[in-house]
Amino acid sequence: MIGVVNELSEYAEAVRGRGFQTVMVCGMGGSSLCPEVLGKTFGRQNGFPQLLVLDSTDPDVLNDLLEKVELEKCLFVIASKSGSTTEPNTFYKFWYDQISKRVATPGENFIAITDPGSPLVETAAALGFQRTFLNQADIGGRYSALSYFGMFPAALMGIDLKQFLSRAKEAEQLCSAVMPPGKNEALQLGITIGECALAGRDKLTLVTDDRIATLGLWIEQLVAESTGKQGKGILPVASEPLGDPGDYSDDRFFISISIGPQSEAVKKQLNTLVEAGHPVAVRELDDVYDLSAEFFFWEFATACAGWRLGINPFDQPNVQEAKDATKELLKTFVDHGKLPEQDVLVADDLITIYASESEKLSDASTLDAVRALLATIKRGDYVALLSYVEETSTTDVELQTIRLMLRDATKCATTVGYGPRYLHSTGQLHKGGPDSGVFIQITGNDLVDFAVPGESYTFSILKHAQDLGDFRALSSRKRRAIRVDLGNDTAAGLARLKELIKEGIVGLGAVAGGAS
Repeated sequence: MIGVVNELSEYAEAVRGRGFQTVMVCGMGGSSLCPEVLGKTFGRQNGFPQLLVLDSTDPDVLNDLLEKVELEKCLFVIASKSGSTTEPNTFYKFWYDQISKRVATPGENFIAITDPGSPLVETAAALGFQRTFLNQADIGGRYSALSYFGMFPAALMGIDLKQFLSRAKEAEQLCSAVMPPGKNEALQLGITIGECALAGRDKLTLVTDDRIATLGLWIEQLVAESTGKQGKGILPVASEPLGDPGDYSDDRFFISISIGPQSEAVKKQLNTLVEAGHPVAVRELDDVYDLSAEFFFWEFATACAGWRLGINPFDQPNVQEAKDATKELLKTFVDHGKLPEQDVLVADDLITIYASESEKLSDASTLDAVRALLATIKRGDYVALLSYVEETSTTDVELQTIRLMLRDATKCATTVGYGPRYLHSTGQLHKGGPDSGVFIQITGNDLVDFAVPGESYTFSILKHAQDLGDFRALSSRKRRAIRVDLGNDTAAGLARLKELIKEGIVGLGAVAGGAS
């Protein structure tokens, strides 16, 4: 990308000169997570547009964006490697329809990033997109941070690309074939991650400082999708607050990543973990521009970890399962006007719980259903909260509270993922990795909704098809899972779920031993 730095920087200046105030990257997984990290870490640069990322089919998210973004001054970057991914395609249809109502030449508000020959190339030309950037086709989505998918949004938001990519170039040289293996830090860490996983420490716990907190989400996608297959896998644990040694089993490998040293409090906690026998690695960045080097470092290390596990880190064979199930469900909706109904396991006045067809409880309460799921947790497992309700600060707090209750009671690793984002990230590990996950999928009713232009379904129907499709994929692999529907009141429903889990873990006891 160094060869096109001047071109991208000049294009970004032209965009700024045309008065665009917002750049919205519309994509999923590897096409959107790098821009998300850069936007949150660097913040808005003086005189440049604000960078936003849309990777949700939740109509509440769309409604929020409609209310806060001046669409006439928004440049939409439709990012899709294949050009056929459902979410980016619905995003461009929605925003193109909205822009068409406001300006005479709507295509001027759109740019595409995709692979040569993808369907998006033809679509962009037909709709008069301002430009289409063709990415190198042999770069996998989750390894594309330093390609057009990450660097064009970086240029648009005003990051000094020459300085940024120079750090990545330095990292590349440190990982080159002429570098002795003992001095190649990415190789060493990748092999260590793989060895730890083979020894049972397959919960890679990321301790990031607040300034680069979103880097954990990018690493989560990279590691989970690269290693979670053939019944193997490394579970990346992001955004889980540090606890005491007694809160963990002996399946953890902690990695601290910070700009400069971590705070004294965090360093003290990490030292306590080391003293208790947990492996801890530390990485310190000089400044935010070192993120490009960190992107390269982790891509290299993850490939090495995959090699050590004996799997191909560059494919994602199980991601398609949930996609196929979603397409089948949408076809059912188109043909019959409704989605298939799932059998209710049990319900109360606030929540309804669903499980796979093989799960039956007679004369049971919602507490019984939650307790039955939690009773299946065993040593080496993890609990994943899969949320299809809008990502807000309030929801985040509630889910973090629930995950910590579960971790502290069972010593198991916990993760939180928002759908459909996690389908393009940890979703591969959930289906293709080991049967060590216990899944609580959380859904609810949408109070607003929008039609998907050109389709007979809405965004709410699409999102529901995605959560049902993923649940079907989990059930087909006999994963331990329930779906908890919160109805119309997300806050009350989450409070009820939290109450049930708090009661459900009483007497459960820790299921795993500590570090040895």
